Amino acid sequence: MGEKVVKMSGPNMSMGKILKFVIPVIILVILAFESLTVVQAGHRGIIVQLGAVKPTVLGEGMHFKIPFIQDIVQVEVRVQKAESSASAASKDLQVVTTNMAVNFHMDPSSVNKLYQTVGMDYKGRIVDPAIGESLKAVVARYTAEQLISKRSEVSLQVKELLSKKLSTYNMMLDEINITEFKFSDEFNRAIEQKQIAEQQALKSKLDLERIKIEKEQTITKAQATAESLRLQRENVTPELVRMREVEVQQQAIEKWDGKLPSTTGGAIPFLNIQK
Repeated sequence: MGEKVVKMSGPNMSMGKILKFVIPVIILVILAFESLTVVQAGHRGIIVQLGAVKPTVLGEGMHFKIPFIQDIVQVEVRVQKAESSASAASKDLQVVTTNMAVNFHMDPSSVNKLYQTVGMDYKGRIVDPAIGESLKAVVARYTAEQLISKRSEVSLQVKELLSKKLSTYNMMLDEINITEFKFSDEFNRAIEQKQIAEQQALKSKLDLERIKIEKEQTITKAQATAESLRLQRENVTPELVRMREVEVQQQAIEKWDGKLPSTTGGAIPFLNIQK
């Protein structure tokens, strides 16, 4: 019995040829897309190859990678902000709640190490705990009143301590800002009463100084008057007295109209005339 050979022709043959052409093209397109990656501005790319972090860090722009073997994890290296609040005991055992804002950024050349040791949740794992630890350590060095009066000094010490903690994980501290110190109601009342007492003491001191100055002015004025009288007494001589008497009599003569008084017993203006 002879074999029959069936030859395929027509539409089936054409579809097969199309698939043979299209499938490789699709595969090539997929490979091309999988071979390219773009690192966005303000980020760095971490190469993860089969679960292992590679030492090379990718900068911004387009890069090639091995399809299906390498993955690129992008980490932001721009300045980031973290806000935290921590309660701690001051040197005089006052409970102080401190609110602080922190600006920081990743070391662009070491983001692979950060990803390898910490992961992407670096704020929750590193930054927030480091802020709390730094605040508690520094607040314990000062009394509650000193935290207010030496705020800039406190901020500087917190910044130095926090910077050391973050640098351990390849993060750079840019700036901190202690936004608020919150104290207990009892402490706030004590501070208010102290301020009132200080103001009253200052007023009393100023009143005493004013009274003292007024007293000194009165004494000085009295002394000046007494000194003036003393000098006048020292300058009064018998000759001066006689001169004043002559002046008085001369004035009386000048005023006399030449008529004698019509009644006796009146004062005659010509008295004590020297012969």
